[in-house]
Amino acid sequence: MLRILKAGLALLVTLTLTWVLNTKQGDIPPIGKLLSPYRGFWQNGETAAATDEHLTLRLPGLHQPVRVRFDDRRVPHIFAENEHDLYYAQGYLTAHDRLWQMEFMTRVAAGRISEVVGPKALEYDRFQRRMGLAYGAENSVRTMLQDPTTRVVLESYSEGVNAYINSLAPKDYPFEYKLLDYAPEPWQPLKCALLLKLMAWDLSGRSDDLRLSNILSKYGPAVVNDLFPDYPNRTDAIVPTGSPLNFKPLPVPATPPSFQAALSDKVPAREPDAELGSNNFAVAGSRSASGLPILANDPHLQLNLPSIWYQIQMAAPGVNVYGVTIPGAPAVIIGFNENVAWGVTNVGGDVLDWYQLKFKDNMMREYWHNGRWKPIRRVVERIVVRGLPDRLDTVLYTHHGPIVYDREEKVFNKQTPIRHAMRWTAHDGANEVLTFYRLDRARNYQDYSTALQTYGSPAQNFIFASNQNDIAIRPNGHFPLKWADQGKFILDGTDKAYDWQGWIPMEQNPHVENPARGFVSSANQPSAGLDYPYYLGWDYAPSDRGHRINERLAKMQRATPDSLRQLQNDNLGVNARTMLPWMLETMAGTKLTDHKYPHEPAASEGAAIRVLADWNYIYQADAVAASIFDLWYTNLVDRLWQDDFGAKATGLEMRYPSQDRTNRLLLSQSMGARFGLAPASPWIDDRTTPQRENARDLLAASLHFAVDSLTRKFGPMGPKWGWANQKSTDINHLANLPGFGRMDIDCGGSRGSVNATGPRNGPSWRMVVALGPQVKAYGIFPGGQSGNPASAYYDDMIETWRLGKLDELVFLRAADENHPRLQAAWRLESSN
Repeated sequence: MLRILKAGLALLVTLTLTWVLNTKQGDIPPIGKLLSPYRGFWQNGETAAATDEHLTLRLPGLHQPVRVRFDDRRVPHIFAENEHDLYYAQGYLTAHDRLWQMEFMTRVAAGRISEVVGPKALEYDRFQRRMGLAYGAENSVRTMLQDPTTRVVLESYSEGVNAYINSLAPKDYPFEYKLLDYAPEPWQPLKCALLLKLMAWDLSGRSDDLRLSNILSKYGPAVVNDLFPDYPNRTDAIVPTGSPLNFKPLPVPATPPSFQAALSDKVPAREPDAELGSNNFAVAGSRSASGLPILANDPHLQLNLPSIWYQIQMAAPGVNVYGVTIPGAPAVIIGFNENVAWGVTNVGGDVLDWYQLKFKDNMMREYWHNGRWKPIRRVVERIVVRGLPDRLDTVLYTHHGPIVYDREEKVFNKQTPIRHAMRWTAHDGANEVLTFYRLDRARNYQDYSTALQTYGSPAQNFIFASNQNDIAIRPNGHFPLKWADQGKFILDGTDKAYDWQGWIPMEQNPHVENPARGFVSSANQPSAGLDYPYYLGWDYAPSDRGHRINERLAKMQRATPDSLRQLQNDNLGVNARTMLPWMLETMAGTKLTDHKYPHEPAASEGAAIRVLADWNYIYQADAVAASIFDLWYTNLVDRLWQDDFGAKATGLEMRYPSQDRTNRLLLSQSMGARFGLAPASPWIDDRTTPQRENARDLLAASLHFAVDSLTRKFGPMGPKWGWANQKSTDINHLANLPGFGRMDIDCGGSRGSVNATGPRNGPSWRMVVALGPQVKAYGIFPGGQSGNPASAYYDDMIETWRLGKLDELVFLRAADENHPRLQAAWRLESSN
């Protein structure tokens, strides 16, 4: 009996242990599955087939054989005989290298992360659903599938992705599926649209409407007009003042009576990073050594592994294009062909507005608009939550768009007012895929202009160059036809006059072709000069990068691709060049404490001033002065504004005045007071203290903060204070899995430099293209072609990127062309 009991107990323990080891326990993966030599992570080591020089794959649904050449960066060069097979092969090969990434990002966009990680992602998923990313994607994919060209593109691409998914056994799944214990699901065209909408959220999903409305309510219109003026700096507009308009503007809607939004302190914590930006610029043949244009682009996005971009060459009858695409999106998005090159930067226009609503009653089934009650559409979202019952969440829609939060609750996003409707261009259907399909095949300026006609969102500054010696730039997307400042504050949702009244015709978007100055450029600054007749937005990125780019381009003669590469890597800080001389002059004569800090006696503020006085304003990796200035200036801005516009001091969600307006206040008003020309600005005083501070007081306190912070962090002043250590650029794994990113990358650059490499954001793809009889191109991104952490191609480009170098891109004219960097050849054949 005892033997039977022991045997039963041993069996029970074995079964329990087997279940535990093969079942996900909270955040702990199923250890048994993960460690299994037959299907676990051991199977993700790179196999010989992954780098096999010659491989034939038989795939269902191919129409004709496809040849693929791989170079030494593992970039696929696809040669197909028809368009179906071209996009099928793109889908298959992208999934082969990046399946987990592309599928995970569509889950992020659709609000489906809870299915994988459980309830900790529930509020994030609710927010994604409620702001309507899937709603916008459904509208766009409907538009795309109605077009016969993009229907072929999307369906063929999806077929290719699914052919790869169907070839996998569980042991073959990418590592992240095993760690998170789930399986890939079939691909469909909607997922391609979701990825584009996720990019739209990252690049056009910011809104200061609530913050400005709160500032207006607290301080009044005089303060708003003074501290938050439209276009704080338009001196380097993308399309400069005086550029030919060549169109007759539409009448602009009349501005209705002033509307002052209700004061609200109930605001939702995540929003797109304000520092996301980009650079692009092109020089005409008159400024190049070759006599033909050179184009450069470096979009600044979050730095992740796997990388946000995927390099590819795609050739078929009528097209031969090279560039980068977002894994999961068909076609090349930024790139070149034999005749033209193009790139994009973010416009940052005002294309997201909030409408304050009046409901008939607490049931919130009707809202008042244009003199009558209108029904609210109710959409029930079913959110699958791993380990818990499904969550049903009802989202309310008006004619403007979704009511992101309809009741007071613990909300997720600081910029989102409660019981307000959201109007956003990304909710509307558009055919961005057709834009990129046409750009891939463009031969001249007219083709470029035609391609942009179907582009909706996010609005981008499309730069262009051709071997016909044309250069151009066009801030492009769907821009609502607004009265001036419509959307700067929360809008009245009861009055039809506050609705969007139509659209600016695409051909009337700002644009310039072959300007006399011999170059075009953008760095997220205002789209057009003061003579442009339409309102696109009131606030843009600081002018630092745009000013520095134009400063250098204006002096550039006989430019080569390396000239533009060096400009991409320019580390000069225009803000430091503008502000540091004033800061040092204002501090002159101040008795510095030269603190003998208890924890580090070697540090002193006097020594910091001496280092700053010798600085050349360049944010190189070892620059100690860059670390001191960045902390000093940032803390100075906080001390200037936090008592007036900080959430802790005011109890309201607000924002600071722009960098440009802040600098003008410090340089003019405080200097005027110092020399007896004008009274000091009342904003300089810290109203939370009994004494009245002046600029020197704020500077002294901020300098003490900077030196003390660096001393506590790194010890005595020395090489450890170098900018790379203080900035600490990290490239994290997309799902923040520890150990699968690259930390503390030793590189220069700053958010205000042309080389805008920050702690988590930076140049996600650097490209330079020299047009000519035979196009030459160069590029790099901070990662690798493979999404497999065990692959040699996972992060093999980071060092080249860190050093500011570029690879020469292998652009093949034929499938059988010889090139010393080619390493492998695959043949894809139909298995039917």
